[in-house]
Amino acid sequence: MDYSEIVREHSFGTWRKQSGWKPINLISAKGSWLYDDKGRSYLDFSSQLVNVNLGHGNERVIKSIEEGLTDVQYVSPAFATKARANAIKSLLEVVPKGIHKFFFSTSGTEANEAAVKISKLVKSPKYKVVSRYRSYHGSTLASMSLTGDYRRWFTEPNSMPGVVRVPEPYCFRCPLKLKYPDCGIACANYVDYVLKQEGNVSAVIMEPITGTNGVVVPPKEYLPMIRKITKENDVLFIADEVMTGWGRTGEWFAVNLWGIEPDIITTAKGASASYLPVGVTGVSKEISDFFEDHMFAHGHTFEAHPVVLSTIPAVIDEYKKLDLLSHVKEMSSYVEKRLNEIKEKHKSVGDVRGIGLFWGVELIKDDKMKPVGTYEDKYNGKPTTVDKITSYMMERGVYIFGGASWLVISPPLIINKQEIDKGLNVLDDALQISDQEFHGSK
Repeated sequence: MDYSEIVREHSFGTWRKQSGWKPINLISAKGSWLYDDKGRSYLDFSSQLVNVNLGHGNERVIKSIEEGLTDVQYVSPAFATKARANAIKSLLEVVPKGIHKFFFSTSGTEANEAAVKISKLVKSPKYKVVSRYRSYHGSTLASMSLTGDYRRWFTEPNSMPGVVRVPEPYCFRCPLKLKYPDCGIACANYVDYVLKQEGNVSAVIMEPITGTNGVVVPPKEYLPMIRKITKENDVLFIADEVMTGWGRTGEWFAVNLWGIEPDIITTAKGASASYLPVGVTGVSKEISDFFEDHMFAHGHTFEAHPVVLSTIPAVIDEYKKLDLLSHVKEMSSYVEKRLNEIKEKHKSVGDVRGIGLFWGVELIKDDKMKPVGTYEDKYNGKPTTVDKITSYMMERGVYIFGGASWLVISPPLIINKQEIDKGLNVLDDALQISDQEFHGSK
């Protein structure tokens, strides 16, 4: 049966103009593949929205949901359940050292809302939050206000007050017009300046590796400097690991790559393999101790939903059984090699960057490194070169996420070399589109 017409007519396609939207009628998915009602298959080369980390149809996770439904289908968060206790025990095995207590929600944006609210309660009367321009933290009020990219423009001026933005460690297009390593990591030092000048800052929130805004991996010195700066200024550090968590970088969480410990960590997506909606906000013991004698003024109906939480131990068990962290590191080297070979072939590829199974390919239109698309294009719904490439790849059986001037390669972590080759071979062909639009001699 074709569900696409009723879906298109009576529900919204997100972050797009509705005219022209024709959703593909998917009927099943397995492993790294999606299948439609026409018998066509599509390699899921971006894990949908960088979230189906265990791939589609994992039987162990599905079984955990079935078992969860037979125990307790729902209770108020005021009660303790086996599912909640087991999820906590499993999380404590893998979260960064120092994370002690958890608040459970149903999405990454809710996890970030809770984190910001907690920071303001703990640091009251301080209320400002520092985030970066090239960032995405979610679509509800606080998290959208913290977001730096074009998506926040739709909600302004009705935004949360007290947000202060700083430049990102985007070496390919340094906002400070400097060059690494001679820059002295000026973008991190700028954060120190902002904290001292602003005052009343409760927290700094950052994606350890920028996600949908181009997979920007910071220089090795950057995050340790940020962590030191936040401690010196008595400001909480929130690590938004909604995308970078759960093995995406070859570590359980990306902060482990730099050996730093956040005061608060937020995650979602891969925590349940995205089979059920989940969000997790983890805090240090110092923060949890604060609420022993202060009101924890937050909550909602589906906090700590027992069936949702039943997935977390199963997901962690699958990671260990499949030795996925080692697999991701092995595939990372292969993807890096292949992408750099592709970069050498195509004059429209300006930069390739990433780690683990989280990679960005940034496209340019001329010798001056002008991007093939901008935030203004996305805000206005203007089709870009990236849109042409993602459409071409979809027609040839590869789903890939595209930004303003970049493509995000973030397949399920179970992907094998043959499937990686399939995706990259189609990408290689598709880049003829951007090459043809390139002006210059590069």
